[in-house]
Amino acid sequence: MNDMPRQPFHNATPASGADGGQAAGPAMNQPPRPAPSPTSGKADNALGPIGVVLEIAGSGSMIALDPQRLNECSKDADPSVSLAGQVGSQVKIKTNDGWLLASVRNQKQDRRTDGILANIDFMGEGDEEKLTGRIHGFRRGVTRYPIPGALVFPATTADLKQIYASDGRSAIQVGTVYPTSDIRAGIYVDAMLGKHFALLGSTGTGKSTSAALILHRICEAAPNGHILMIDPHGEYSAAFKTTGTIFDVSNLQMPYWLMNFEEHCEVFITSSGNDKQEDSDILAKCLLKARSKNRLAETIGKITVDSPIPYLLSDLTGMITDEMGKLDKATSSAPFMRLKTKIDELKADPRYQFMFSGMLVGDTMADFIGKIFRMPSSGKPISIIDVSGVPSDITSTVVAVLSRMVFDFAIWGREEKTRPILLVCEEAHRYVPNEKNADGSSVGRILSRIAKEGRKYGISLGLITQRPSDLAEGVLSQCGTIISMRLNNDRDQAFVKAAMPEGARGFLDSIPALRNRECIMCGEGVAIPMRVAFDNLEEVKRPASEDPSFTELWRGSGGEEEAVYRTVQRWRSQGK
Repeated sequence: MNDMPRQPFHNATPASGADGGQAAGPAMNQPPRPAPSPTSGKADNALGPIGVVLEIAGSGSMIALDPQRLNECSKDADPSVSLAGQVGSQVKIKTNDGWLLASVRNQKQDRRTDGILANIDFMGEGDEEKLTGRIHGFRRGVTRYPIPGALVFPATTADLKQIYASDGRSAIQVGTVYPTSDIRAGIYVDAMLGKHFALLGSTGTGKSTSAALILHRICEAAPNGHILMIDPHGEYSAAFKTTGTIFDVSNLQMPYWLMNFEEHCEVFITSSGNDKQEDSDILAKCLLKARSKNRLAETIGKITVDSPIPYLLSDLTGMITDEMGKLDKATSSAPFMRLKTKIDELKADPRYQFMFSGMLVGDTMADFIGKIFRMPSSGKPISIIDVSGVPSDITSTVVAVLSRMVFDFAIWGREEKTRPILLVCEEAHRYVPNEKNADGSSVGRILSRIAKEGRKYGISLGLITQRPSDLAEGVLSQCGTIISMRLNNDRDQAFVKAAMPEGARGFLDSIPALRNRECIMCGEGVAIPMRVAFDNLEEVKRPASEDPSFTELWRGSGGEEEAVYRTVQRWRSQGK
């Protein structure tokens, strides 16, 4: 620096900073520490200051760093000390009664002094161990801010171990804290699930494997849990074949009468505008009559069109035919014919047999809920609902029914012992889209409602998506814990920054630079924001989401004609 002697920062004299304040280490009321020798060990590097506080603001502040001290620290054996002062690293600041921990957000050269100016975000504070000078008793938040002129020191691995150490709450370990190789990254399960969580990351960043890792760890910690995962691509069946129960169109057997009136309209009504209103009025009248024919309706008394009472599809079409034959009907026969034709189509189409089979008319509601919600779990606490084989026109309705059942079960089960349920939704942007992409479907409304109200009833929502900017406004902000992997799209990055807490802003700037299977975690589920390298997952526990190797698969040949023939056969028979 111009006014700064070229010597270690802790012996530096005050110098003029870019803003007229002090840009170098001022004289403090404490004895100067000896300068580290060229062969100094990590203890000396950690004990010597690397900078000084210039400016204090509520959430973050500005510090000046000595380039010479940063070079000395960069050769240190301790990986935390060697990264001291770099973007994304942690530094500690001395206060009268302990230490403040801060994250370095950015760096720029101070052209007036040849020093380095950096913005920092405060993460929390801790007490000082008098003998070692380390941080202990770390806690989030800041009670007392430092004053300009306070010294800045490197945070050591020993400090970080204290900071990231579990505080006794139930936690799962999912990886190691960057830049160390031995500090384990823990997630507090109750805090993460109590206020929802989101896992974000562009395609190819290891998102599916990371989701499987987190869910495996939760299942190991809670073998009697109740987890329901919506899997739109059939990726997770391979990952949970030993620890979960897999449901697809071959064994889901979801009764059509579990749908409420809104979901019935989505499936049965194909018209729009005024015709849609006519069709829905007719459907409401006939559906209520069909439900009322069941003996259950007689024992319950007054029922509504939404009551999950079994009915026969033939009864419903019969009611529609009867209404169509009345001379005093308000409309022509067209709406009745539209409804009847659509219902007959669904009954006859083999792709819809998992839902509209005549075998599903019995009262199997309790059995269905028990097997889907894993009650009892029987050592397999997770249900994977593979909807990849569900016809695309009713996929969102199937997801809506399952999600609404989670919510309704929790509401009507308030008199019972609380049994929390975790609902994990992969490709969440498809089901909870923003206003621009919204199609008015019931699944978006129910998932938004779960995001806002679910935790009151013991429902946790886990959203997994590669396009957070396509999610509905406000849904991401309802997630108390955000796990962000690399995001390549600027719009997605900006969206996540807006949803993240202020103290994590420094970490967010590194999101585009994350490697595969690395993430930024922040929010309720972690002690402080941190960058984490996920653990390797055993082969048998990984989802089937590997990208095919084009060059390898295109080198070999043989058997193509037979493969094409078999594929055409399956295509024609729709998997039967």
